[in-house]
Formats: sequence, structure tokens, C-alpha cells
Amino acid sequence: MKAIVQDTYGSTDVLTLREIDRPQIAADEVLVRVRAAGVDRGVWHLMTGLPYPIRLAGYGLRAPKTATPGMDLAGIVEAVGADVTSFRPGDEVFGIGKGSFADYARAPEGKLAPKPANLTFEQAAALGISGLTALQGLRDAAGVRPGQTVLILGASGGVGSFAVQLAKAFGAEVTGVCSTAKVEMVRALGADHVIDYTREEIGSGGRTYDVILDAGGNRTLAELRGALTPTGTLVIVGGETGGRWLGGFDRALRAPLMSPFVGQQLKALTCSENQDDLIVLKELIEAGRIMPAVDRAFPLAEAAAAIRYMEDGDVRGKVVVTV
Repeated sequence: MKAIVQDTYGSTDVLTLREIDRPQIAADEVLVRVRAAGVDRGVWHLMTGLPYPIRLAGYGLRAPKTATPGMDLAGIVEAVGADVTSFRPGDEVFGIGKGSFADYARAPEGKLAPKPANLTFEQAAALGISGLTALQGLRDAAGVRPGQTVLILGASGGVGSFAVQLAKAFGAEVTGVCSTAKVEMVRALGADHVIDYTREEIGSGGRTYDVILDAGGNRTLAELRGALTPTGTLVIVGGETGGRWLGGFDRALRAPLMSPFVGQQLKALTCSENQDDLIVLKELIEAGRIMPAVDRAFPLAEAAAAIRYMEDGDVRGKVVVTV
């Protein structure tokens, strides 16, 4: 099969298109004929091996253990392991696997769900990790309720574009933060208000919010707390500084340590990749309450260009690779 392969950590220059063997699946896994794969910051982190703690987390100290990048996927079940009961060959699925920048990828049964009937494979490939992160950040970590005011930082990105729609679906008054070029896109997602961060600060005029979901900002905890109500909740799900050791994750480490000593709830989210929540997303999609925002699709041979496009920061929503 054709696959994007990397033998070492590095920039997109380490990626090559090769013919390799199909992956072998375990008893609880599914072999998926990939039709599309999502591109997100996690792909970049695992490609570069940065920040360094990622390597210590089991992904490989000197070289990636999984040579083919990609996690988000959508496609058709090719084969199932002996213990799999939810799927059979021919089923259309989406979710999270290993090595999705390839003709075939393996995925645990518990990280797949039936593809929403009203989505293309490209749209479904954009849904998994970003959709789960937004859902769990707002529903579980923040406990968003009708009538609350919610601020979404990084509202035009992968997680943020889902978060704006989900917060509206939960009955909140939503303010999205983005750059000038993306203001209309964020409005189209359903935001009640949009802040252009190049022209306005998030807390200008003394505005405060019941919930702040930081899906890509780099503001200090002090700045974020200043825009929260005295008993508000901050959920950090992203942030990039380019540092080799923490790479922007330092706020996620410090926020929970500070939280017990202030009136506000300061949290960092670790996404749970599970079938139940993928099904929740599927149902919200089919009910017309949320929809993936796909900026651009690249063919498999241009996976490196897809990652560079994401790195440039001009993406509106998600980038996908078609297979």
C-alpha cells in the first residue's frame, strides 16, 4: 500500500511517500481503508518529536515508533479483529487510529464510530480529535449551561470552530476570538460576538466571561483570569510557543496548581478518545447542530504541503488529506 513514512523526527522534509505492507490488526482492532485523514497540531508534534516530553511519553526517544503519521481518519472497514463486535467489512466509519496517512490504517474498535450519514469522508476525517476536544472541554471540564457567556480563543481553528458551534448548541452566548481575515467565518459558525485580536483585547471595557476555552492562544494566566468572572472557569486545550521542552504546555501545567488558591476554576484538558463521545458528535452532526469546517483537502502525495499549510496559520477550520 502507499503510505507517508518518516524514519526520523524533523520537519516535513523527513516525510516520503512509499510502498509498505498493510498493518496487521490485533483482536480488538479494525483495519480501515482510509478515504481521508485529518491534519492537526498533534500530527506536527509527533512528526517533529517536539516538545521533548512527547518522546518520553512512549512515542519513541530517537525516532517515531509509528513510522506513518496521522491519527484522525474516515473510511471503510476492510477487516475486523476476532473480538470486534461493533463493525463489519464495508461499514463507513470515522475516528482515531494509527498511521492514517496511508491507504490502510489500524484503529481500536473503541475509537471508531459510524460515519455521520450527512458528511463526506473529508468532513468526517476532520471530526475526531478536534471535535472530542471541544466537546469534552465545554461539556465536561467547563460544564457549560444555557445563558452563560463563553469566550473561545482560537475560534477559527480546528478545535475552536467546533467549540463555537457546540457552545451555541448548549445555549450559551458565544464570543469568538480570531484574526481580521477570519472574522466573517467565525460569525458564520454562529458566534454572537467576534473579537479581532489584532484590534481589541479580550477583556477590554471590563468584559468578563463565565467560561473561557483557550484553543490556541498564548495569553498569560493573569490575562485570562482577568477576563473571567470571579467564579468563572478557564479550560486550556491548546497554545503554542515553539519551545523544545514545554512548547506552550507550561500554562496547562500551572493552571491546575493555581486553581485551589483562587475563586476561579483553572483547568487543563486531556482529550479522552472514546467511542461514546464520537457517537455524541455523530448525533449532533446528523441533527444539524454542528458541522465540520474544512478549509482545504490535499492528496496523499502532498501530505507534507498539508502540514506546512496548517503551520502557516491561515487555515480556517481543518485541513485534510484525501487517500
